[in-house]
Amino acid sequence: MDLRRKDRREARLKQEIEKYRASNPKITEQFADLKRKLADVSVQEWESIPEIGDYSARNKKKRFESFVPVPDTLLEKARQEQEHVTALDPKSRAAGGTETPWAQTPVTDLTAVGEGRGTVLSLKLDRLSDSVSGLTVVDPKGYLTDLKSMKITSDAEISDIKKARLLLRSVTQTNPKHPPGWIAAARLEEVAGKLQSARQLIQRGCEECPKNEDVWFEACRLASPDEAKAVIARGVKAIPNSVKLWLQAAKLETSDLNKSRVLRKGLEHIPDSVRLWKAVVELANEEDARMLLHRAVECCPLHVELWLALARLETYDQAKKVLNKAREKLNKEPAIWITAAKLEEANGNTQSVNKVIERGIRSLQREGLDIDREAWLKEAEAAERAGSVLTCQAIVKSTIGVGVEDEDRKRTWVADAEECKKRGSIETARAIYAHALSVFLGKKSIWLKAAQLEKSHGTGESLEAILRKAVTYNPKAEVLWLMGAKEKWLAGDVPSARAILQEAYAAIPNSEEIWLAAFKLEFENNEPERARMLLAKARERGGTERVWMKSAIVERELGNVDEERRLLEEGLKLFPSFFKLWLMLGQMEDRIGHAAKAKEVYENGLKHCPSCIPLWLSLASLEERINGLSKSRAFLTMARKKNPATPELWLAAIRAELRHGNKKEADSLLAKALQECQTSGILWAAAIEMVPRPQRKSKSSDAIKRCDHDPHVIAAVAKLFWHDRKVDKARSWLNRAVTLAPDIGDFWALFYKFELQHGNADTQRDVLKRCIAAEPKHGERWQAISKAVENSHQPVDAILRRVVLALGAEENPNAAEP
Repeated sequence: MDLRRKDRREARLKQEIEKYRASNPKITEQFADLKRKLADVSVQEWESIPEIGDYSARNKKKRFESFVPVPDTLLEKARQEQEHVTALDPKSRAAGGTETPWAQTPVTDLTAVGEGRGTVLSLKLDRLSDSVSGLTVVDPKGYLTDLKSMKITSDAEISDIKKARLLLRSVTQTNPKHPPGWIAAARLEEVAGKLQSARQLIQRGCEECPKNEDVWFEACRLASPDEAKAVIARGVKAIPNSVKLWLQAAKLETSDLNKSRVLRKGLEHIPDSVRLWKAVVELANEEDARMLLHRAVECCPLHVELWLALARLETYDQAKKVLNKAREKLNKEPAIWITAAKLEEANGNTQSVNKVIERGIRSLQREGLDIDREAWLKEAEAAERAGSVLTCQAIVKSTIGVGVEDEDRKRTWVADAEECKKRGSIETARAIYAHALSVFLGKKSIWLKAAQLEKSHGTGESLEAILRKAVTYNPKAEVLWLMGAKEKWLAGDVPSARAILQEAYAAIPNSEEIWLAAFKLEFENNEPERARMLLAKARERGGTERVWMKSAIVERELGNVDEERRLLEEGLKLFPSFFKLWLMLGQMEDRIGHAAKAKEVYENGLKHCPSCIPLWLSLASLEERINGLSKSRAFLTMARKKNPATPELWLAAIRAELRHGNKKEADSLLAKALQECQTSGILWAAAIEMVPRPQRKSKSSDAIKRCDHDPHVIAAVAKLFWHDRKVDKARSWLNRAVTLAPDIGDFWALFYKFELQHGNADTQRDVLKRCIAAEPKHGERWQAISKAVENSHQPVDAILRRVVLALGAEENPNAAEP
């Protein structure tokens, strides 16, 4: 029994010891793996480990330094060492002056040593002088700096060079006909600084391997400028068929005449070398180049570049003959046909361009050549860049459909045109659209793409022509009629825009879009009576709710309150679920001072449109003005219950509390709102502005994590940078905000206000131009100002400036905006 218990006790004790050692290992065990790795450390790595030194505080104490006078014996010894000896001592003279006494140290003349060092330095400088002109090539001011930058060869490198020299000597001796061995040996000597030895070695290499051009080329490189020509001359004599050596020989010459002579000498030996022909043609004038190219195409008839170069230099008739000969020699070369088409275009034969390309493609197909559609489109773009627009169009017309299935044609061609447009090949894209429209006459989307291309990169006439053709083939396409009318209106030609809309109405008699476009044209050009008549006709023909709304807008601007009320009430009888009519009627009653009537209208509207947020907000705002915060709070609470997770309602409630000084209640509402709408940008933007200034940075960080690409958060962070006078960052973030949401005018106003304060005239003009192009329609402050009756016909830039003034009026010392 005791034995069994003993075994259990020992096992338990052993387990506890193992557990303790596992949790509390010894230092030797902790570094055991690292010690094993020491076996892989090389000697160099071990020696490069720095000494730790003694950095203890004990040794850092400043010790007391004592100074004692220098003894006379030390001064006497120094004097004797500096003394110049001019005579030998008797013992040395007895030995003939050749014996140095064993107990006597020879005296060194330090002055002579210094003078010797100066002499050595002057010799080195003389060696570096230019042997031709006698002028030094050493910078006297930067000489010491250059000495510091010189690489000092270590003992290890010298040893490596010796080993390599021995190895390469063995290579060149055992296999003297091996050119790389000689080249390597010469380069080793060059690296070691022994240029003369390198030249001697490579000279021996030339003697042993006279038929290898690399050896001669290396010899030419290592030779001095005066000797290089002689070396390369021996090289071309040994290897007269080496193009590389002839080109190098021409390169060594200084004048074009001598270069041409060398190259012509090379062509006598290698008449079929295209590189030599190209080099000699580049050096010749036009007349000589033509003669040389005639000879070149005879010697190298299968190189298309020579044929094309000759055709470019010839007259029209001669060029045609040259290209015909080239086609006979190279019947599978597309470049010849393309050059022929360019030639016809350059000489005004526009009718022949298409024929040449078509004949070329048929000929190439007969010869068995596959027509690569992508490659031909690249050739079309190259022709466009060269100014051959007709050739580009002909290539596109003949090759765009090759290898494309019928069902994929539209998608593929549109994608090709868009890619060409991105690359700046406008004529190629135009040609692709033209061909696509010839196949798909009734496809409205292609007509729109082509019209957009003309609008961006064409002229007003080209845009008008393509839109006119578009509505001819697609008379029922409203968007094409409207685009044509709008372009005329923007160009200031109102009668033409009016005429286009009349044609559009004749083609599409019951189109509400045409009616509304005609109304907008008259309304924006201060023709209210014409606009009223158009809308009356539209209402008679059974117009939709938009017609009734536009009719009420006209009467509101004219100041006819009774007529406005009548139209709105009639419209609501026909369209009770159209919230904008309820909103306009309530705003009209509020505007003329009938608050109770306005409240009744809003409540009736909410019965028909319970999920309309603008109606809830208008009712809450009205109640706050009439009956105070408590009534407004009740309506907003009811609105949030019926429309959960609506950030606009939460924001309205928060702002109402802040207007009445209830900061704690507003913070509480904001916390609840962010729990319910965690990714709402307007709520996070409000949170950034509401927190104290020290906390805004962390709050903005949280907001960006939750909704990184929300323009409201981006604008709030931009205002934070603006407030901290970080101008560049603020500009970058404001630019990001208007890029993300170009339709929100408040951001444009903020950006323009920032540039007025921190920018210059160019940046202000740029923001204004971009805002006008974007034509913003939304934004809390923007809509309030742009939809006011007095601003109904104001341009975008005028509204932008008014919004900027409104932003300035809203500022106060505690605001987040600067």
